[in-house]
Amino acid sequence: MTDQSCNLTKKHCIPCRGGVPPLKGDELVNLTKILGNGWKVIKEHHLEKEYTFPDFRKALDFTNKVGVIAEQENHHPDIYLSWGKVKLTLWTHKIDGLTESDFILAAKCDEQYK
Repeated sequence: MTDQSCNLTKKHCIPCRGGVPPLKGDELVNLTKILGNGWKVIKEHHLEKEYTFPDFRKALDFTNKVGVIAEQENHHPDIYLSWGKVKLTLWTHKIDGLTESDFILAAKCDEQYK
């Protein structure tokens, strides 16, 4: 985790009420650099990352930790869980694109990956 991504983990997700344009271009590039850790921006629409684990139990434990954070932040990723793998997909559904909150949640999920 970079020093700058630690700054993201100190923030909290802000509920989106709609009517806000999704992040594009340089804004996405800059936040992705700050976030780091292998997150990918897909078509300027969503963030995606795959985590690997030695077995199903550890993948499930991570999934549950992500669920707790998602509830605390009131911002919920799509989660794909399989044996030894968890894939997270994040975007702000209300605007069908990315906001800073997606990057905040992504950084907080990375903190749980140990």
